[in-house]
Amino acid sequence: MNILEKIIARKQTEISESKKHKSVSALENESLFSRKTISLARALRSASSPQIISEFKRKSPSKGIINDQVLPENVTLDYVNAGAVGLSVLTDTDFFGGSFDDFLKAREANPGIPMLRKDFIVDEYQLYEAKSIGADVILLIAACLKPSEVSALSKKAHELGMEVLLEVHNAGELAESIGEHIDIVGVNNRNLKTFETSIETSISLSELIPASFVKISESGLKDADTIIKLYQHGYKGFLIGETFMKTANPGAALADLQQDLTQHSNLNPLVL
Repeated sequence: MNILEKIIARKQTEISESKKHKSVSALENESLFSRKTISLARALRSASSPQIISEFKRKSPSKGIINDQVLPENVTLDYVNAGAVGLSVLTDTDFFGGSFDDFLKAREANPGIPMLRKDFIVDEYQLYEAKSIGADVILLIAACLKPSEVSALSKKAHELGMEVLLEVHNAGELAESIGEHIDIVGVNNRNLKTFETSIETSISLSELIPASFVKISESGLKDADTIIKLYQHGYKGFLIGETFMKTANPGAALADLQQDLTQHSNLNPLVL
């Protein structure tokens, strides 16, 4: 099995265990389940400059430990203070070192910003989990879901009041999985089978994504020049985790990038 297949196999087991310990009705009774969600899509669509969605991620299958010396509540608050438009917090434990506890601490520290539950969602039960921990947006990865599953899960997410970020890696996934209940299309520049990255993936797919969907680019984003280049191809948001997390102070790393983006716009006012 490739790494994606291993993750999904483990996820199925994890979900079965979770269902035994907490019912859907119990999730619905969690205090955060009834909170009003905040729109990430609206914030991105109305922006007139590149917007950063900053991610809290301790480790990854390809990189191993990235940063296990920082606290989610501190890092995410620093992200917000540095101008992040939204937050992404990993909740997968085995492969990414995340947890619901990480998400809840970030949620408590940042009640007024949209937050994405970053995980491998393959079951409706996980949508109730996401809502119960205060998620505003859920991720659906086309590479590990059938088009019919994307359709059903995205519809259910909307019924629960959450937005849907559809992640694609190629034109085939985009064509098969795009649908009426998708709010944001994210192009992942990382091949989930090889974990190699190339921003050419975002560039090649940019014209294929209908204008009715907000576009974001994910993975392999390290500098202002790359972000500006993709912004010119219609991408409004940029999900960045490892670039920030591998530093001692992720929030400061975002602040530095924001400064670079501002300087670029001052030098090239027509770009932004």
